[in-house]
Formats: sequence, C-alpha cells, structure tokens
Amino acid sequence: MRLLTRAVQCAVSQRESSRRHFWGWLNAVFNKVDYERIQTVGPDRAAAEWLLRCGAKVRFQGLDRWQHDYNALPTGPLGSFKIQGIDATESCIMYRGFDHLDGLQHLEEIKLNRCIYIEDTCLERLSTIENLQQSLLRMEVVSCGNVTDKGLIALHKLRNLELLFLSDLPGIRDRKTTVSRLQTALPKLDISLDLSD
Repeated sequence: MRLLTRAVQCAVSQRESSRRHFWGWLNAVFNKVDYERIQTVGPDRAAAEWLLRCGAKVRFQGLDRWQHDYNALPTGPLGSFKIQGIDATESCIMYRGFDHLDGLQHLEEIKLNRCIYIEDTCLERLSTIENLQQSLLRMEVVSCGNVTDKGLIALHKLRNLELLFLSDLPGIRDRKTTVSRLQTALPKLDISLDLSD
C-alpha cells in the first residue's frame, strides 16, 4: 500500500511539473516579438495584440474604456489608435516581449499588479525606452515578487513620472534608501507606499 501511495504521489507530482513547464512555454510563445508585424500594423497595434494575448488590458487615447478582448481591437487607418494606458494585472507579460513597447509614444500609465514574470530586468528595460522616459506619468508595481530595490531604482530614468504606487513587494530590502534615491532623482515624483520594512 505504501508503495502504491508513493507511486501515485510521484505521478501527480510529474503531471503538475509538466503542466507548469507547458504554461511557462506557452507564456514565452505569447511574448515572442514579431518585428515584421510591428512594421506592418504599427507599434501601438502590435503592442496591443501582444498585451491582450498575454491577458493584459489597454486603453487607447481618446477612449475611456479598457480594451480586453483581442477580437474587438479597434480597426482603422494605420496608426490611428495610440495606447495611453496598460493594465497588466495578472498577465503573463515578461521581459522577452518588452521590445513591443519601444514604439509607444503616448503611453502615460502602466499597472503591473500580480505579474509573476515581472522582475528587475523588466523595470530596467522599461526605464531605458526613450519614448517612455518622456511620456510615462503614472505607474503601479504591486505584488510582483521578483522585483527588488535594484529594479525600482532603475525607474529613476523615467524623468516625467509623477506618481508611483508600490505595494506588497517582498523583494524590497531597503525601502528607505530606495525611496530616497528615487526622490532625489525625481523630486516631483509622488511615491505611495504600502511596503513592510
């Protein structure tokens, strides 16, 4: 009986492990950048397709509602819809797909809430995108367990950032120093914190 129990536990464990690998592989596929598609449909449309494919939402300039249905993306002349906001709550966006953000010139808001693949390299990459250094005004980073002080400090390059909300980030080890460095680099930045020391 003990041998049978151990065999069943092993089989269940292997199935769970292979299921996790499958989802990780699928999420990586969803994040693959198609540079030809960006050229064909423009950066905003290609980024919207990527984000919605990964479970995020986008808001276009001039529209109040968040778009979450891939099949209902607005159509029109090339470049007529510009992404103004990204809500990546519980999405599978990851570093691999961040090249989609390079051409976005009107992005003002990003919400990264409970994104298991967001890590320091993602925030560092985001901070190096010249268009976002100009346009990004508001950002949330909530319950992203792989984000540390290093990733948050990289946000100092987003020189027009006005509001940064941070909550439930267990990787933050030195909250006071991190906040101080951001405030020194961006004196107009309003940082809202819900972090434990």
